[in-house]
Amino acid sequence: MRAMATKNSFIRNLAAIALLCLCAISTQAVAASHGKNVLLVVRKEGKSLAYDQKIQQHLTARGFTVTLYDQYQPAAKAKDFDLVVLSSTVRSRDLLGAYRDTPVPLVTWESDLLDDMGMSGKRPDTDFGKTDKQHALWLVNAPHPLAAGLPAGIVNVYVKNAPMNWGKPGLGASIIATLARDPEKVAIFGYEKGATMDYETLAPARRVMFFLDNETFDNLTPEGCKLFDAAIDWALAR
Repeated sequence: MRAMATKNSFIRNLAAIALLCLCAISTQAVAASHGKNVLLVVRKEGKSLAYDQKIQQHLTARGFTVTLYDQYQPAAKAKDFDLVVLSSTVRSRDLLGAYRDTPVPLVTWESDLLDDMGMSGKRPDTDFGKTDKQHALWLVNAPHPLAAGLPAGIVNVYVKNAPMNWGKPGLGASIIATLARDPEKVAIFGYEKGATMDYETLAPARRVMFFLDNETFDNLTPEGCKLFDAAIDWALAR
């Protein structure tokens, strides 16, 4: 009986230590984002604004200060922020390469901007595009921080099938994940500052392409959410 009590006590202590570790990790994550200012560029008059606001709320909960910024406001404002996020809700034909030379890190999930940003080639549906009815990615570069600590292989990132944006990056990119059934279409990739993007274009700061679509943020699985947070964190990391 005493041995059983000792064993139960040992298990409870281990659980308490594990809980403390989790709390420490959570605190560190919030501390890392504290004081970081994010410019979230959206189309404020678009029908998907509520989904951009969910992303704003998520980042705010993680400790970031997030400014929701209309795409028709001056892009020069970006230099005052630590990170720029370009939502796919923007009207890409109006925004084009406005943020191409922004000297701060940038994350986007608008595939139609990849060519204008110098992050891919210029051929629609060949160098960049969107694929419907997807829910899984093939994680090919698990050791990279953008992989969020997930193991290599197939990972479900959407709860149910939905569109995914993708691109074909330049030679300087770190390729993290592709569409599960189409490895030629890259769903997550990143460029280090100074890396070669399309042709001879050099990344002015870190650049990340993510796979989201206009209204899919709340369709992310826990693994998908980890990848989203990793994209933000890696872009900001020095």
